[in-house]
Amino acid sequence: MSRIDDTRDFIPARIAILTVSDTRGPEDDRSGDTLVARIEEAGHTLAARAILMDERDAIAGKLREWCDGGEVDVVISTGGTGLTGRDVTVEAHRDVYEKEIDAFGIVFTHVSMQKIGTSAVQSRATGGVRNGTYLFALPGSTGACKDAWDEILKWQLDYRHRPCNFIEILPRLDEHHRRK
Repeated sequence: MSRIDDTRDFIPARIAILTVSDTRGPEDDRSGDTLVARIEEAGHTLAARAILMDERDAIAGKLREWCDGGEVDVVISTGGTGLTGRDVTVEAHRDVYEKEIDAFGIVFTHVSMQKIGTSAVQSRATGGVRNGTYLFALPGSTGACKDAWDEILKWQLDYRHRPCNFIEILPRLDEHHRRK
């Protein structure tokens, strides 16, 4: 069973938030605001924040910039994970992944089923890794962002979480780049 090990110190992650929307701006980015509040409440650092339109190349470019810049440990995007023609966030994420975290989407679907029933099938939430950085693509609703953070990311981004977590293996994500 998972638990928090109070004998371990909390290690804050540097997290970037990317909102993908053709209609949202800084004044009404409720999902981005929700994630920022939860990140800061948990003790992590907001490393960067941006809003981009649903354009695959622009999204992939921003993900690469943050992952390859060395200042971000985790990127969480919100929006563009649905099924419409303009929803290209998942494709942009997969353009930059070195490895996909398949179970993230599965666990997110399980969590969503508890909240919204079979409507959960319309989400294509995904997770992956690039250059030592975790990436997660969440739906654009505030409810989905709350669910993903509260039920999955809050725990996996806490070094004290047992039996294992994303933070403890963070230093090893890019070890293949260091091999000669």
